[in-house]
Amino acid sequence: MSTSSQSPADRLQTDRPHSARVWNYLLGGKDNYSVDHQMGDVILKAFPDFAAIARLQRAFLARAVRFLTAEAGIRQFLDIGTGLPTADNTHEVAQRVAPDSRIVYVDNDPLVLTHARALLTSTPEGACAYIDADVRDADAILAEAAKTLDFSRPVGLTMLGIMGQLPEEDDPWALVDRLVAALPSGSYLALSDGTNTSDSLNQAVASYNANSASSYHLRSPERIADFFHGLDLVEPGVVRTSAWRPDPDQSPAKTLQGHAVSGVGLKA
Repeated sequence: MSTSSQSPADRLQTDRPHSARVWNYLLGGKDNYSVDHQMGDVILKAFPDFAAIARLQRAFLARAVRFLTAEAGIRQFLDIGTGLPTADNTHEVAQRVAPDSRIVYVDNDPLVLTHARALLTSTPEGACAYIDADVRDADAILAEAAKTLDFSRPVGLTMLGIMGQLPEEDDPWALVDRLVAALPSGSYLALSDGTNTSDSLNQAVASYNANSASSYHLRSPERIADFFHGLDLVEPGVVRTSAWRPDPDQSPAKTLQGHAVSGVGLKA
């Protein structure tokens, strides 16, 4: 389902970098263009660890979804800011644990829409759907998602790297509040975003913002933690992404890496 008046071809803008394509390049993917390579290389020159941040955030998604399915019993997911398909997409992780899981993906990048079929390979017991919509259009997202998800039952809302794409004037905290308010008790929010705790990362993102079709807004860990206000944080709280329930075989040194924080909160 698309809520845009432009066709995907008109929205590709292959002459300017786009966040999902640059992110795909940093993850080692092939769904990107030369302008995205160039911008990714600019970012890596200014901040060589940026690709590691991308990988750590993707690993957090897998850990959070495994927690929500295996430990919290969640069987429905609303994944906003999906990005281009890679390994261990939300439905793959969830349905590996619980084949009856139902997932709705939301993104407004035209290349993600083109590749959405890769996100719709659900198990027979479960379901997958894709909504082409801007994250700011919460009401349209919720209305369309209700065709696949039962909002009388708990939902896992995942928002990785998406709130940083909204400036302060868009009040992203109010947007998260609107989405969480639509979910029943027993639902969870899993959220991750980059922090402004590194001068070199701040400079790299400034270069990206000056040349890209979109912009990214790094924030303090405290401001990112504010997205969880009113929710009961799952231990260990809002922490560096690699430190959120690391896998048993993860090196302790790796939990100190990264200028991004993540958390999971329960709506009681």
